[in-house]
Amino acid sequence: MAAMSTDSTGTAARDGQPTTGPGDSAFVRACRRQAGPHTPVWFMRQAGRSLPEYREIRANVGMLESCRRPELVTEITLQPVRRHGVDAAILFSDIVVPVAAAGIELDIVPGTGPVVAQPIRDADDVERIRPIGRDDVPYVDEAVTTLVAELGDTPLIGFAGAPFTLASYLVEGGPSRTHARTKALMHGDPQLWHALCARLAEVTLAFLRVQVAAGVSAVQLFDSWAGALSEADYRRYVLPHSTTVLSGLADAGVPRIHFGVGTAELLGAMGEAGADVVGVDWRTPLDVATRRIGPDRAVQGNLDPAVLLAPWPVVEAEVRRVLEEGRAAPGHVFNLGHGVLPETDPDVLTRVVALVHELTATGRS
Repeated sequence: MAAMSTDSTGTAARDGQPTTGPGDSAFVRACRRQAGPHTPVWFMRQAGRSLPEYREIRANVGMLESCRRPELVTEITLQPVRRHGVDAAILFSDIVVPVAAAGIELDIVPGTGPVVAQPIRDADDVERIRPIGRDDVPYVDEAVTTLVAELGDTPLIGFAGAPFTLASYLVEGGPSRTHARTKALMHGDPQLWHALCARLAEVTLAFLRVQVAAGVSAVQLFDSWAGALSEADYRRYVLPHSTTVLSGLADAGVPRIHFGVGTAELLGAMGEAGADVVGVDWRTPLDVATRRIGPDRAVQGNLDPAVLLAPWPVVEAEVRRVLEEGRAAPGHVFNLGHGVLPETDPDVLTRVVALVHELTATGRS
């Protein structure tokens, strides 16, 4: 048997010759602002939503239950990789999974989203959120371990919800358009707010560390609702806790992605939280976003998900525009500006992947 060694990227080498692997993939290289064979592409919410095979396998199985079945998690995560040829898989899960594991009673109601049985109102409620570890989410550990073996050279992205977005669900009791209760707590009782977010940061960091230990190649922190805040409020009430999570993974050896929606005015602050890549929604051109984020971080995004419902010439033109704007960044991961819409034709996603690869195969387009 030929001798095996490991190169500086952690990629296995045979007889002194580097071989490809998830740590040297186009996706990971772009996250690290390194040149690669093409601009990598994956889609938020690619694991499910628009795929008929996803709807079939999820039939009569609740969302939380699906996230707790390793065999389902594995199959759903692999489906878009097989169908679309994306450059990375993302673990099928939900941002409230670690919160449920931490002792909060909740359910994910179809058509509504997470609904919390007893919303957070006081310090005693915060104390109900207990620390978690690998033994609290064994299904995640098992699914990631299985997926890493199945995916081979394709990297797997782990993920979690950011403290602010989780806190919003817990305080509001479910999804909210105004986040009124959340903001009232932030401003009215900052001590309780910071205690809540500090506890959630611990849970989130522990949840991501389980995924890293099991073998994910990158992690993404979703702060879906951060765009509801002003920059001043973000810096005071949110940034310290997102920084706790992202800086807590500084020694993990995997790229860290930070994403929120409606965050145009927050991009500079989000870039300070400790991520290697900042996700950008469709509202802000990537070249503008890069100026706000700075030259030390790659960007991810940012095709409007609704564009995928338009005729193909429109889709192609928009893909080209996003790639052109992404040239200003030191590293670019092509993605949508938010998640795949359920009514998206899967064949269009497949064509987008092929187009991005074709346009960037000989270098950045």
